Amino acid sequence: MIYRRFGRTNLQMPVFSCGGMRYQFKWQDVAPEEIPQDNQENLEAVIHRAVELGINHIETARFYGTSEMQLGKVLPKFPREKLIVQTKVPPVADAKEFRKTFEKSLTYLQLDYVDLLGLHGINTAEALDYSINDGGCLEVAKELQAQGKVRFIGFSTHAPLEIILKAINTNQFDYVNLHWYYINQWNWSAIAAANQLDMGVFIISPANKGGLLYQPSEKLVNLCQPLSPMVFNDLFCLSHFQVNTLSIGAAKPTDFDEHLKTLELLDKAEEILPPIIERLENAVRETLGKDWAKTWDLNLPNWEETPGQINIKVILWLLNLALVYDMIEYGKMRYNLLGNGNDWFPGNRADKLAELDLRECLINSPHADKIPQMLAKAHEMLKGEEVKRLSQS
Repeated sequence: MIYRRFGRTNLQMPVFSCGGMRYQFKWQDVAPEEIPQDNQENLEAVIHRAVELGINHIETARFYGTSEMQLGKVLPKFPREKLIVQTKVPPVADAKEFRKTFEKSLTYLQLDYVDLLGLHGINTAEALDYSINDGGCLEVAKELQAQGKVRFIGFSTHAPLEIILKAINTNQFDYVNLHWYYINQWNWSAIAAANQLDMGVFIISPANKGGLLYQPSEKLVNLCQPLSPMVFNDLFCLSHFQVNTLSIGAAKPTDFDEHLKTLELLDKAEEILPPIIERLENAVRETLGKDWAKTWDLNLPNWEETPGQINIKVILWLLNLALVYDMIEYGKMRYNLLGNGNDWFPGNRADKLAELDLRECLINSPHADKIPQMLAKAHEMLKGEEVKRLSQS
């Protein structure tokens, strides 16, 4: 395993982390006796395999269902100083409730402390206020830190860039969990800002949210040769020294195997990546045309400012991926979350396009005439059954 300094925490963080939202029994709390033995045995096999590989950062959250409870049966069996354990608790208006929720996490994990506590889902200005206001959740987290129950404090986010930057620039957090990978590089300036303040950088779900890379399209497989799309994306992310660790949401012990191929390639990234990136970028220009490829997202309105609260930017992005890389299943998964993902994936689909007049909100876009047609095309290609976030399933 390769390790990187995790910002001001000075923790030696493995470049792959073991994310805890794929192996648990249920997305709701249940009585311990309801957890099937085979499920618990699989989870414990995943953790043992991770630690055996040097992946000693185990990451979970209070609302990952039974994840914490099940981890509590295995984590105390390891020497505590050998593990880096992170859990996450959402910020809420009542900071006392935040404290109570964290204490429940610690009880389930059967640990005296966690190394990393993330304020989970600073996705909106309101959630940021709940965190940083006087008497808010961050203040409680710091009290827990002073009591020795928490070593370092960070936050996770699916927010628009401006909110992520605002949270980072408070300089009150030791690390950030955020999205950034080859197909979606919108948050790069947040990573740069975190680096400036010596915060650790944890990338959320690069294999799943980064493109369903465990079931890639044939076209994407061909474009990424000689690497698999998963290894290409891992190598792309880790070739940036500003990134400290990528989360692997392992559901079974073998889920680490493909990712591990990245490690021996890291010192050759400068020669391996450019030809693959060139092929991927050429495919964009050839499929979409140079003009659309360069300027499709120029001066688009926020979803809040759009009639019907259509999330135009996200929908066009998903359409581009589907057209260029045949990433249709990924597009369907993400598109059908719109309208159901609340502040984790905000805005609506384009299903009511015929009832809406988008002319005014698109007035500054160079593609004002084309965008309604592209949105209709996206809906036709990606519509399907509505999808809920995993935690709502």
